Amino acid sequence: MRVNYLLILGCVAASLWAWNQDPAFVDQNLVFSQNNLLAGRAWTLVTALFVHANTVHLFGNMLFLFVFGNTLEKMIGRNNHLIVFFLGGFTAFLLSMPFFSPDTGMLGASAAIFTLAACVMLMKPLKFSWLFLAPQGLVAIIYFVYNAVLVTDPALIQGLGYDPSIAYIAHIIGFTVGVPLGIGWSQHWKKNLLITLGLLGIYLGILVIASFLFGVSPVGVPLARTA
Repeated sequence: MRVNYLLILGCVAASLWAWNQDPAFVDQNLVFSQNNLLAGRAWTLVTALFVHANTVHLFGNMLFLFVFGNTLEKMIGRNNHLIVFFLGGFTAFLLSMPFFSPDTGMLGASAAIFTLAACVMLMKPLKFSWLFLAPQGLVAIIYFVYNAVLVTDPALIQGLGYDPSIAYIAHIIGFTVGVPLGIGWSQHWKKNLLITLGLLGIYLGILVIASFLFGVSPVGVPLARTA
């Protein structure tokens, strides 16, 4: 069995179990925060990667983990796949602390999955995902740009669905961790990066054309029409 499937099963099992525990216990023993780390509960670095806030959070993350995780594991093997996953998750949690108050909790595999996505983008960007109906490199760069825009200014582009409870900065950190790893494993990372940027350009071009044809902005907000 692929180790990626074990990660998915671990996230599902941990989340289902945590949802049936006392919230105070979860906050102190399963969720990562600066307070928990300073209190010696370093194991929350691990548990927080597997526990998710709700079914939507879990389902969304597992969908992305299934796609990017399976692709990456085929290329770099089980052990390296685990290294990427945990390195990205741990680093994102730790480096996100300055951006939040000490009692702010973080949980979920999102940042670790962004690390996997960055690697795939630089190693096999044209790998097509039938779940997303798009090349995986394009999916990775779109979600990175999406998070970067929201971190820069949530009001910069209206209609992006900004949620203050989501640690977008952790996603960006996770993605950034994956970039040097992807470069190290790919002899053609420059070419793959150009391919990804080209796909993004085509995607944005299609959105712009659609906005003029259908009167809807690239983020789904109706455009104002003049008389």
